[in-house]
Amino acid sequence: MSFEIFTYGNPDAATQLVQMVDDHDLNLIEQEVEFIRELSGGQDFGLKAVKVNDWNKDLSPWQAPAVFGNEDFGEGAAETLAFLLDNVVPAGKAPGAKTFLGGYSLAGLFALWAGYRTDRFDGIAAASPSIWFPGFVDYMRGNEMRPRAVYLSLGDREERTRNPVMSQVGNAIRQGCDVLQAAGVECVLEWNKGNHFKDADLRTAKAFAWLMKNNSAHN
Repeated sequence: MSFEIFTYGNPDAATQLVQMVDDHDLNLIEQEVEFIRELSGGQDFGLKAVKVNDWNKDLSPWQAPAVFGNEDFGEGAAETLAFLLDNVVPAGKAPGAKTFLGGYSLAGLFALWAGYRTDRFDGIAAASPSIWFPGFVDYMRGNEMRPRAVYLSLGDREERTRNPVMSQVGNAIRQGCDVLQAAGVECVLEWNKGNHFKDADLRTAKAFAWLMKNNSAHN
């Protein structure tokens, strides 16, 4: 498995951000980078945008039936994470170097899941994550989050959907935040205005910027 990698910002900066993206994300990524720079107080960083080949397959931790359309969710997350660890995220980092993994929607869920699978990341930025994914909150309860700082967010209209699975997203993210906090992870849950399709670039930028400014992520 291979993915195309796009680099933004300073590739030599001590702070490196990694984000799984699709074509829509790439159209907004330069604006997102500007938002991150502004919201982080002008911190120096690099961002590696890793383009996903098959969104529902490459980012899903396990198989699940389709919740919209007819495309089921695959179980390609393990292979995707292996690619990141082999090709994007160095095993050895210089003193003071930090790497944060984040994403929007299903990429946000992938970032959360990856935090349970590896200690290579210093923080997780999950903006409007697909935490309604069947069985995921139970997975959180039964496993240990390796990074000690996690940012969660959701639009205040996202749970107001007629889709019976996706309408659980509000309950799921509240429970997920509680699970992380109970485990001693510094976790914040921020509510944004609008539905799932509003301000994806700004919401993702807010997630990364919080990690960049957060004390636990720098311990």
